[in-house]
Formats: sequence, C-alpha cells, structure tokens
Amino acid sequence: MNIADLLILLLPLYFAIPIQSSSSPPHFLKSFTQNSGNETINVAPQEYFEVTRPLPTDAITPACSVNVLDYNFGYTYGSPPVTVDYIPPPVTCNWSLAVLEFRAECKGEQYDRIAGVWIDGVELLRTSTAQPTEDGIFWTVRKDVTRYASIIRQDNHTLSVMLENIVNDEFTGVYHVNVSFLFYSGKDVRVPLSVVSGDSETHRLNRKLISVKTHGNEDKIELDRVLNLLYPYDKPADLIIPISGAIDEGFWFRIQNETDVQRKNVQISQKTYKAVLELYVSFHGDDEFWYMNPSDSYIEANHLATGRAHGAYREVLVTIDGILVGAVIPFPVIFTGGINPLFWEPVVSIGAFDLPSYDIDLTPFLGLLSDNKSHSIGLQVADGISFWLVDANLHLWLDHSNVKAETLKYKVPSMEIERQNQFKRLDGEFELEGERESEAKGLVTSSFGKLKIEYTDKMKFKSKLKFQDQGTRKRLNQRVNRNSRITITDENGELIQSLQVKIKYPLNINIKTGPGSDPDTSIMNTTVVQGRSEAFYDVNDSRVLNHSQNCNGSMVIKGNAVLSGTADNHQIYDYKDGFGCYSRNVDVVGGHVVGDVASAVCA
Repeated sequence: MNIADLLILLLPLYFAIPIQSSSSPPHFLKSFTQNSGNETINVAPQEYFEVTRPLPTDAITPACSVNVLDYNFGYTYGSPPVTVDYIPPPVTCNWSLAVLEFRAECKGEQYDRIAGVWIDGVELLRTSTAQPTEDGIFWTVRKDVTRYASIIRQDNHTLSVMLENIVNDEFTGVYHVNVSFLFYSGKDVRVPLSVVSGDSETHRLNRKLISVKTHGNEDKIELDRVLNLLYPYDKPADLIIPISGAIDEGFWFRIQNETDVQRKNVQISQKTYKAVLELYVSFHGDDEFWYMNPSDSYIEANHLATGRAHGAYREVLVTIDGILVGAVIPFPVIFTGGINPLFWEPVVSIGAFDLPSYDIDLTPFLGLLSDNKSHSIGLQVADGISFWLVDANLHLWLDHSNVKAETLKYKVPSMEIERQNQFKRLDGEFELEGERESEAKGLVTSSFGKLKIEYTDKMKFKSKLKFQDQGTRKRLNQRVNRNSRITITDENGELIQSLQVKIKYPLNINIKTGPGSDPDTSIMNTTVVQGRSEAFYDVNDSRVLNHSQNCNGSMVIKGNAVLSGTADNHQIYDYKDGFGCYSRNVDVVGGHVVGDVASAVCA
C-alpha cells in the first residue's frame, strides 16, 4: 500500500450506510479471526450504551404501554421501511408524558447502520446501530416524545421503521428491533432528572428526589415546568405536518449535492399562532466525515481516487418559497464505526444512539405562511455531496379562531465564508472561517393579544484541517458557536416570553498512519476530543448540558479488517436544570468499563 493509497484511509471508516460507495474508502471490520489460534470462549452478550441523563420517568411504572413493533432486520437493503398499524394508548390511560423505547440486539459480523422511526411521516427518532460481535450485543434507547403528543394520541396511523441491512455469507448480523411506547401520568413524575433505574455496583447515585406536587394548581405548575425542561416551549404542538419524502424511500430525503433542493408543499391553518420546524439530519457516503474533507483542487492535483472532497463546511438550509429562513450546522455525530471502531465499545459516541434534532422557530414568518395558500418548504445542504438524509416536522400551535399574522422584517443572509487552501503534493492546510447574523420580526394577533415576536441568531464556524508527513498525518480543529434568542412582547412592550439558546460544538481529531510490522498491514494512531455544549434559558428556568469525550487508540489494519488494537474512551456528562443537577463520568479502556460514577449533587 503506497502513501497515496494510505491518504484515503486516513479515516478508519465504518459508514452508517447500507453499502460502500465506489468512491469511498473501504470499511473497516473488527476481525473475529484475529485470535483464531486461541480457544474460543463464549460469553454473555454485551450491553452497549450512550452516556446521557436519565429521564424523570425511568424509575417509575408507566400508566400504560403499547408494543408496536417486533422485527428482525435481515436483508432489507433497497426495501421500504417496515410498516405496521400504530396502536395509540387506550382511552382509559391517563398520561401526560410519553417515552419511545427502541430496543435492539445483534450477533455476528455487520456494519453499523442508520435507522429512523416515523408515525405517518413524522419522524420521532433518528438512531444508528452498534457494531455486533460474535458473542452478541444489545442496547436500549429511551427518548421522551411528549412533544409529538398530538399525533401519538391518534389512531388510524402507521408506524414505520427504516433500517437497511445486508446479510450474506460475510455479513451475518441480523438486527432484532423492538419498539414500544411508554405512557406516564404527570402526578407520578419525580424530579430532578437524575433518576436512574438498574443501579449496579459501579453505578451508585445520591438520590435526592422531589415528588411533583399532586394537588390543585401547584400540580399543573410543576408539571408545566417538567414539560418545559423536556421541551422548551409552552406545550406540545396541536398539529404536526411532516416535511418528508415518499414511504418507499424511508420518508427521509436523500440529498445528493449542494444543488439538490427537496421540497414539500404545505398549507397551514389560519388559526396558527406559533410554528417551529424540527430538522432531522444525518450524513453518509462521501460526506460522513464532511468536517475532514479537503478541497476539490487537492484531490484533483494529487489524482486521488476518492469522492471525499468539496471542503469541510456544511450547513442545512431551510427555505419558504425559495426564501432562506433558517440554517443549521449539525453536531458532527460519529457513528459507531467512525475514526476508530474500537473507541465505541461498549460506550458509543455522543449522540450516536439518539441523534439530535434541531429547531428553527418560524413564528416570525407566519405572515408568509398563514394566507390560506400552499407554500413550498425547501431543504438543502450547502456545499453538500452524496449523501445526506434530511427531513423535518412542522409543529403548529392553533388558536380557537383565526389569527392575523404579519412578517415585519427578516434578514437571513448567506454564510460569509473565508477560505484559505495551501498544499504541496500531499501536504497542506485548509482553513475555513464563516459567520452569519440573522434577524426576523413578526406580529401575531390572536386570543392571546397582539404580540410581537423577534428572533436574532448569530452563528460562527471555524475549521483548520492540516495534512503532514506526505499525507499520512491528519489534524482537525473545528469550532461551531451559535447564540440565538426569541422574545415575545405585548403591545405595551412588556416581555411575555423569552428563549435564548447557546451552542458550542468543539471537535479535534488527530490521525497518523504508518506501515505495520507484517506485510500488507498498517498502523493507525487516532485521537478524538469532542464536546457538545447546549444551554437553554427562558424567563423561568434554564437547562445547561456539557458533554465531552476524549478518545485515544491505535489499530493494526489489513485491507479493511482491524486485526488488533487498543482504545480508551473517557466521557464527562454534566447537566443542570431548574430542578437540580446530574453528572456522570465514564472511563473505558480496551472495551471494558473501568469507571462509571454518577451523581445528582450540584457542585
């Protein structure tokens, strides 16, 4: 393997896609035969997990539950999603909070895959699978889906799960998936959000639990606070319109390049007084590691046989009738085979089991939407290449009578980007720096009065990608900062509601590739330092998340097989809201959890 060939292997790639793109580097598979000279010892299946905070419902019994899907995803590549009749909770079930539980298990050899769950085209969960082992693995994802209450309560709907998988003589893993909905009564909820079920010797908590009061107005006030912390709006929407594709393609739009605009025509009720677009995003193929893609000129000048190029800036754009109204730089989720697959066993990377969705408040733009006419909602990926999976949910809040809405001002300019590319043969530096400042103002007159809605957003993006040592060493330093605020005032100028969101996504990756001691082998040393910082502030409460992971390891590879290697993964999770705190520190060395300490005590 020569140096030019090694360059396109700088990212050890387990793509969360069905099959390998012809222009992509080969996938890496953890080799089951690396210890074939030793006696095989069967062990129990390993549980995998994502470090996150527990839900306030985790330690209580649901008021009712409904199992909606139990299915083995064998060879499903190219097939439409598995679809069943959705079963709503029984009318006798008194619930205020809803949780989707996605349980999966797999045994054998298999790539990681992307998956989604929809009700009638409304996406509830975007997730990816873990890489199985010959002894088997299993994991559970629980997500609060109370914000989708308007569609969860209804019958005559279908539930769909998409998970494209390939099973043959080489790839033997079949993903068994079970999907259930758990429904909880508000009077049973316990806060703060620090309840953990299934305590173990390595996972002890100081449990200071405060029961939500269950009488009079205090009950509603406390329940509203719980709902507000789970979802930073006053209540779940009255109606949700899917901005998604055809069912035979899995509902998500497959966006192939920067000129590919996927559109959905909608006509919203004139009773709408608030509108929020929720984006679901994941990136695959030549753009799975978009943040480490060099310029096109670099690939062309070095005659490299890879499609992974077009620079390291990507942004998902939202338009109304072709007018740009919002944009998101997504959190760079690393799927369970990315960078070094040994990093993510049994603790996966940030967001891998529950990919974040992104809210864009369209209330200031109701003047463009609520005129009893059909309008086009467009989704696009700036600078994107093949391929991205994108769809959205349009959440609408309705008044009991018609609403008068007017868009007073809007300014959502394109990202201003400065690019500097310098390279000589296989070494070079690629720097990007971008900034966008947006604002929008609208006036909405409803039964709540005459309210002015003002939205401001400031986003900064900075990336430096460096190739050294004839392209065998790759370094990335990327920063994404965002500060947005929406305020609502009455006709007297008094503040009614305010929500401020601050986001920081730092990412540092180092990869060094060299020749191995055995013929046709290579050694790759890798480090990943990544953070997800998100803070939400409103008039009454706040919630702040700081989650970081620090990974270091090496692999011996031959072709696309990982023959051996070492890896450690250290994650620190800190969360604080109006009820209390939750923190958890997890240390993994060589695939074994050597430390797992959680606390509900505020520092």
